[in-house]
Amino acid sequence: MTGMKQYDAAIVGGGHNGMAAACYLAAAGRKVVVIEARDKIGGMASSGYLIPEAPRHLVHPCALDLMSLRVHPMMPRELQLERHGFRQVDMEPGYVYLHPDGNSLVFGRSAAQTAAEIRRFSSRDADEFLALMKLVDAFIDMAIPMMRVDPARLNLGAKWQSLRALLKHRKLKPELMALIGSPAYTSVMERFEHPVTQSALCCLLGAAGPIAAEATGIYFALLGFIHRFGLGRAVGGMQTLSDALAARLRELGGDILLSSPVAEILAEGGRVGGVRLADGRLVEARTVIASLHPKMALEMVTPGALDRRTLTRVALAPSNAHGASPLKVDVALSGQVAYSRHEAMRPDGLSLRKSVLLVGTSEAVLDNFRCAARGEVSRLPYLWMTAPSAVDPGQSPPGQDIVYLYPVAMPVEPREGWDAIRARVGQQVIDQAAAYMDGLKEYEIGRRIEAAPDLAARLNVHRGCVVHIDTSPARSALMRPAAGLGGATLPVAGLFLGGAGVHPGGGINGLPGRIAAQRVERFLSGR
Repeated sequence: MTGMKQYDAAIVGGGHNGMAAACYLAAAGRKVVVIEARDKIGGMASSGYLIPEAPRHLVHPCALDLMSLRVHPMMPRELQLERHGFRQVDMEPGYVYLHPDGNSLVFGRSAAQTAAEIRRFSSRDADEFLALMKLVDAFIDMAIPMMRVDPARLNLGAKWQSLRALLKHRKLKPELMALIGSPAYTSVMERFEHPVTQSALCCLLGAAGPIAAEATGIYFALLGFIHRFGLGRAVGGMQTLSDALAARLRELGGDILLSSPVAEILAEGGRVGGVRLADGRLVEARTVIASLHPKMALEMVTPGALDRRTLTRVALAPSNAHGASPLKVDVALSGQVAYSRHEAMRPDGLSLRKSVLLVGTSEAVLDNFRCAARGEVSRLPYLWMTAPSAVDPGQSPPGQDIVYLYPVAMPVEPREGWDAIRARVGQQVIDQAAAYMDGLKEYEIGRRIEAAPDLAARLNVHRGCVVHIDTSPARSALMRPAAGLGGATLPVAGLFLGGAGVHPGGGINGLPGRIAAQRVERFLSGR
């Protein structure tokens, strides 16, 4: 190779997981390079000024809230990201459900607070909720230690923590196993009687996937995370997290190549030798971390280096396999939104401007997923929405807002194709949101609409799946992304997966990158 360094590790993909992996390895004294196809790092953890008519309104084209990073806070602390400009601000209340009749339900910072909200509608539901949360808390106690570690290791300490939690909650085990193994929708409807309670829980859990599917009871962990860890936002936008990682990497001596698509992960004789860029340049490296969708990653490997069975297994791993994916609609406004109808019906005078608002009913959640599976768009509103500028006013000009609309379950492959329906569906979403959000239509300056195929093309993500591989018990630990591909070794020595498609999965936390870096360090050290 001429004119370029030889590296210990080349990281393909400059999302936050790839950047985290690079930082950990550089901190260990390794020579690393991050290779990113786009002209900026960040991937799904990015933000920018993306609406031409509104050049001072900051858009988050994908991730916005910091929940997973609150659950697993190690990465920013270990990499000293605050020194490089990353800062969080708490959101209270974080999530609030809005019912069509004008009622609202706040998901509080404790089970008791959420139960008090539910009690306004049904005392029986409130008692049922507290009983349910005992199960959820037991599950979280058992799950978190194992989520934070490499599933390919012995992890005796983490297993001991999980075993202690299991013994502590052993009387709950039969009911807990029934909850995890059942459809989340069934568990909601059998426990709760009031439509506000039912709909609030369905709208929350639906963000994780189709709640009528089997073994979706694990989605209830979202409730436990909200109560135990709360929600946060990155001050200045999500890009500040990725930029802090880039600054830390440069401080540690690591390199970043932007606008450098990778054409091939080079493999010969059963081991990697680096990567070949689309412009023909070669980057020699002893190891390669592919911090992108596993299907795209393995298809980049030199033809013939991986067997057909392996390639087929990862290609058919579920990515939005249920046919649904979020749509993203960002709207820049010349004024500020309000929620006067729902605020007027609350007994406590709570302002909803800084919260994430969940809109829909239990029927709407089911219908949106069912329609999406058929390639259709439901007419029933089911979306999450917020004004990021209400929490962080610097994200829009003074007295104005940027609005983030997130319909949870739109078709990945609509029958007519997204090019034919994008504008029409975008307007439908804005019309539905405007029934709850005052000023949305009146103040509009410009909008941005991105559907699953748009996200897939922009970030090279199979079927636009924001978590790469669908979340389920069957796709966790060593089975994520697929059998034989979730461990510390792949069929090509020196190649590692390090994105959301491996353990512990999606979310902004950097754990897949952290685990990949640990695996590379052991490989390079001969351990």
